[in-house]
Amino acid sequence: PHVSNRGRGMSGAALPAVEGLEADVLPDKDKVYFNDYSTLVQQQGMLQDTVRTSLYQFSVLENRADFAGKTVVDVGAGTGILSFFAAKAGASHVYAVEASGMARNAEKLVAANGLADIITVLNQRVEDVELEERVDVLLSEPLGIALVNERMLESYIAARDKLLKPGGKMFPDFACLYAAPFTDDALYNEQVSKTSFWTQKSFYGVDLNCLRDEAQAFYFSQPVVGPVSAHSLLAAPIGKDFDFNTITIPELKDFEMPFQFVASGLSMCHGFALWFDCRFPGAQRHIYLSTAPHEPLTHWYQVRCLLRAPIPVGAEHLIIGSLRFEANEARGYNIFVKAS
Repeated sequence: PHVSNRGRGMSGAALPAVEGLEADVLPDKDKVYFNDYSTLVQQQGMLQDTVRTSLYQFSVLENRADFAGKTVVDVGAGTGILSFFAAKAGASHVYAVEASGMARNAEKLVAANGLADIITVLNQRVEDVELEERVDVLLSEPLGIALVNERMLESYIAARDKLLKPGGKMFPDFACLYAAPFTDDALYNEQVSKTSFWTQKSFYGVDLNCLRDEAQAFYFSQPVVGPVSAHSLLAAPIGKDFDFNTITIPELKDFEMPFQFVASGLSMCHGFALWFDCRFPGAQRHIYLSTAPHEPLTHWYQVRCLLRAPIPVGAEHLIIGSLRFEANEARGYNIFVKAS
């Protein structure tokens, strides 16, 4: 929706300027994406992830020297919570960039908290933002499930190229995506049981069995998002580094993770689990966020990619192959698995 509250007051306080974004200029996939983030329910879910929110607050306030007197762009600001942290750390000005209708609520929060002179809400895609000068710091939570889902990292990199001063800081500046083989009979059998519906020979007199293979292909192509037991992992993980200071958008859109896992014991490999860590590069203290199975659970959980046919493995057996990530038009990724 178009948001234009320039000069309109609320509770006696002047609201900060909000640049408008016409929804009809967005591609359909972006309309759906931004509409999802325009609801308070969605924002509440992220704010109530105490690991996420408290760690971001800690990384900013523990590194005040990186923010005091500095200009900041908050990419994908949502309610503006990260902008508030930057303002409390002494930032001279913060541009809270939010493309969804949530910008209107961010604007209200800024005014209600008396920060209209420090935080400016911009209801735009960050790719479209124009500033008179580049800023000192980029602050963002561009992290999706399995790190790259939703493709918000591309906007973060676009903001780096367009809005950040040379040598400026990025919070976060580095991440690592991990993968490891796992075993989970219950999960595998659950997916198989969903397929069994389509094996019926007489469903109200109709033979459904000709659709069994198609149903199986669908159910096993869907990633399973949820907590992963560390005990279900069959080998030490491999990782792929993402340096946000140097990575390019094409490198985010298509990348591969070759692997050679050494199985820890006799089991069935049902697929591969994914999670990530990221780093906040404070001058005073580096802070790390982990979504690993052995760490406290976050709203990112972990992700499992299932194999249609499990691979039996024994102790010291090698599981060799690759995971190739290819960005798709639904703001997600197709993951192509090769394993033997």
